[in-house]
Amino acid sequence: MPTDKTTYDGPLQEGEGVDFDSQQGKAHSEFHNEAEAPTRVCVLTPWFKGNRSAENLRRTPEERMSEAVGLAAAIKLDVVQSQIIPLSTVRPATLMGTGKLEEIRLMLAEEEIELVIMDTSLNPGQHRNLERAWKVKVLDRTGLILEIFGARARTREGRLQVDLAHLNFQKSRLVRSWTHLERQRGGAGFLGGPGETQIESDRRFLEDKIIRLNKQLDKVKRTRELHRKNRRDAPYPVVALVGYTNSGKSTLFNRMAEAEVMAEDLLFATLDPTMRAVTLPSGRRIILSDTVGFISDLPTHLVAAFRATLEEVLEAKVVVHVRDISHPETAAQKLDVIDVLEQLGMALEDEKNIEVLNKIDLLDEDGRAAVLNEAELSANKSAVSAMTGEGVDALLEQIDVLFADTENHLSLTLTPEDGAAMAWLYRHGQNVEQEITEEGDTILDVQLNLANLGRFEKQYPKLAKQAQSNFENATNLDADE
Repeated sequence: MPTDKTTYDGPLQEGEGVDFDSQQGKAHSEFHNEAEAPTRVCVLTPWFKGNRSAENLRRTPEERMSEAVGLAAAIKLDVVQSQIIPLSTVRPATLMGTGKLEEIRLMLAEEEIELVIMDTSLNPGQHRNLERAWKVKVLDRTGLILEIFGARARTREGRLQVDLAHLNFQKSRLVRSWTHLERQRGGAGFLGGPGETQIESDRRFLEDKIIRLNKQLDKVKRTRELHRKNRRDAPYPVVALVGYTNSGKSTLFNRMAEAEVMAEDLLFATLDPTMRAVTLPSGRRIILSDTVGFISDLPTHLVAAFRATLEEVLEAKVVVHVRDISHPETAAQKLDVIDVLEQLGMALEDEKNIEVLNKIDLLDEDGRAAVLNEAELSANKSAVSAMTGEGVDALLEQIDVLFADTENHLSLTLTPEDGAAMAWLYRHGQNVEQEITEEGDTILDVQLNLANLGRFEKQYPKLAKQAQSNFENATNLDADE
């Protein structure tokens, strides 16, 4: 029987109970061992019929259950049963009535189920009561996503962020007092108050661990901020790919950057952000960033833990929102991505963003024609197939156009003594073109972004003034004509 890592079941003291230093981020191995048969799992999707929330209105219960089964498959759990549980009222103690509890208990025993995944958020009391009623381990949606993230994290920052989210989640699961382990009363007789209870000791231990993780993450955040500063100083703008999990971001990233990032038909196949330099059709270079995929009901403390990573999106000059246009819930997925970005303080309604309608190769003829027509009529949409490469070149050209207005064109004449300035312009400029005159001078046409234009004006003021004069003369000539 696997050991549950999402409910509190013993004292959390050094040397006993759960060893957080060795177990954080590794709970997945308890549910699935490559050398043993996968854990037999039942996925239950409660559907609250009277709930008129935006999430309930966006999705059908069948799609919600299908996504939960996909999440379980992401960590190779053996889903042998999946059911939708219609609920007209919610029981505070067990979520559902006693009759349904008994029906599910019998089914679990008959199918020899070891783990039940509840596709909803459970409070600590409901979690404990369901485990007692069914005599199996129970994992809610938040716990399942944490298990997946723990299995996917590869970098030190990713593991720290997952550990922090795990601890914040487990802290809310401390529901036992363990009175037989409480410390003695202080003072003599009945004069002194009670000492520290075991649950207080456990909570203090978790808080200390969270404080240590936050300090380590602060160091990582400072390092990431230094990297961001270096990218700001560099002449290459950042383009970030965002989207719902399994929308094809990593496949598109590999196609655009000629990279080999892990890309599978799997929810949360990649977790840690990846960046590569990409040359656009005009010769302009950008930094392409692949970020973690989003999902509906993404736990708020998980968003908080991954804020340092997700803030890479805020630094991007252009955000490319990748959508699986072949998915029946593609409209709902789009709204989920917008919701998470709004939590970060960002809106996708900017003209500097592109919406990529991906997986057009999976559409039928009519659906494909409709999507291609939609993309053609919109300036900020692009229809592609990341798998076949169709439309990717047009997408690169579309990104190129967005940066056209951010570049400043300079035309100047350089003498042989201006070799250092010429070398500087070649290093920092885009689309450099040169022509040698009969006198041995070089006529140079180059594009600079605003940051590098300021540096050039400061370092080579005379040449910058000459370029400005050439620009004004050309402008006046165009006006005369």
